[in-house]
Amino acid sequence: MNGKEWSIQEIAKKAGTTSRTLRHYGELGLLVPSRIGSNGYRYYGQDALVRLQRILLLRELGLSLPVIGEVLEGERDPAAALRTHLHLLEQERARIARQIASVRTTLRKTEEGEELMAEEVFDGFEHTRYEEEVSRRWGRDAYEKGDRWWRSLSEEQKKGFRDEHEDIARDWGRAHAAGLPVDGEQAQDIARRHVAWLSHTQTATRSYVTGLGQMYVDDPRFGANYDQHGAGTAEFVRDALKVYAQRHLSDG
Repeated sequence: MNGKEWSIQEIAKKAGTTSRTLRHYGELGLLVPSRIGSNGYRYYGQDALVRLQRILLLRELGLSLPVIGEVLEGERDPAAALRTHLHLLEQERARIARQIASVRTTLRKTEEGEELMAEEVFDGFEHTRYEEEVSRRWGRDAYEKGDRWWRSLSEEQKKGFRDEHEDIARDWGRAHAAGLPVDGEQAQDIARRHVAWLSHTQTATRSYVTGLGQMYVDDPRFGANYDQHGAGTAEFVRDALKVYAQRHLSDG
């Protein structure tokens, strides 16, 4: 792409960020100006605009700047990456639309004194967030089983489930940072705990665990849970889970 250019002040204003942030992105090698004028001002062309859009989208997913750098470095087809992100945004829009409809229904029924239905009140909230994706990847039964289990938990139990995963994710980050082998005793013990955690909601078959591990790498929404503890942790988790699955799990 070529043609129109924007100054750093213009692009910062249009993107809802600051010139300082853009300069920081430049220092990290995330967003290089298209050119620097004789006056020292930075100018950005259309390629830079597309790259900045990707950076901001990935930031909204919770990815750290080092991880974003790795994601962008690995992208060979920006259009394909944008199509993937567009799909994620459309899924999120559908979820938010359900939440809006849910709140409107609750408000109307509350004002009119009508009886509320739990399915209406909570549609679009948390437990259904990945309904379509889980159903597509592992079948409708898998989603419904996990959903029933989640609904049966108390708030304290739900917090315990989340905290358990966070402990596992931190340990994955430490193991990766220490340079431990994915097939070593310590990494495989974390993998054992991870699979036990997964087994709360789904039978941990070999294909399920290896497929989930690959999804941690392919989908930034899930990979961010691990890469926030160190860039490259999601890949480490994937590889360690694959070893564990091959050693201990079957598809029977």
